[in-house]
Amino acid sequence: QVQLVESGGGLVQAGGSLRLACAASGRTFSSYYMGWFRQAPGKEREFVAGISRGGGATRYAESVKGRFAISRDNAKNTVYLQMNSLKAEDTAVYYCAADGGTTWDPKSQNEYDYWGQGTQVTVSS
Repeated sequence: QVQLVESGGGLVQAGGSLRLACAASGRTFSSYYMGWFRQAPGKEREFVAGISRGGGATRYAESVKGRFAISRDNAKNTVYLQMNSLKAEDTAVYYCAADGGTTWDPKSQNEYDYWGQGTQVTVSS
């Protein structure tokens, strides 16, 4: 069982930055692929970024490439999402998720076993 708690959301002006963190419980954090997803009002939840178990590989949605960076610290059981050059369209609830499977398919929501409660990010234009 893994519990995920996101933090770091808030209100920021367009062009600004935020850093989200997701703290995981348990001793096996390093065995999980991790991902960030988001859901804007009236829209379906969508993939944002994913990171491999050791942190050596990352994947991003086209809409955030070059602006967002996912990273993890396995010693601290935490995954991060650095968000730069924020746009109004980045406004959403951001969720982290953990995938305990043996193959990595970061964009597939069905692959993830555990989800956090979400943190709101609002970008004002």
